[in-house]
Amino acid sequence: MSYYFNKITNLKFDEAITVVTTELGKEGFGVLSEIDLQGKIKEKLGKDIPPYKILGACNPIYAFAALQSEPHIGTMLPCNVIVREVEDGKVEVSAINPVDSMQAVGNPDLQETAGLIQEKLKKVIAAI
Repeated sequence: MSYYFNKITNLKFDEAITVVTTELGKEGFGVLSEIDLQGKIKEKLGKDIPPYKILGACNPIYAFAALQSEPHIGTMLPCNVIVREVEDGKVEVSAINPVDSMQAVGNPDLQETAGLIQEKLKKVIAAI
């Protein structure tokens, strides 16, 4: 399985951000951070890239459960969801696959929580 799952949409970039944020909320996630990668690349390197934002999504119930199993799991939180403009004005929405990323930790207690988060993030992507 891939380390992420995604969907290409015809939504405009800003509209996609709004839809993704709404759909994340329906699944119990809040957006803790929003990184404008396009803006930062321009600011720091003077280079242009298409619109690209990283949304740091967190579901507090599952974050708490993961912390109970693995105190250092915060190094892998929040769950990143990216929204980026691709060719022909289309927008791609991608989310981390928590099952694959949690396998790197080697703690089997995390797998159930990772599976539940994966289901929720897949619902978000499917709803776009």
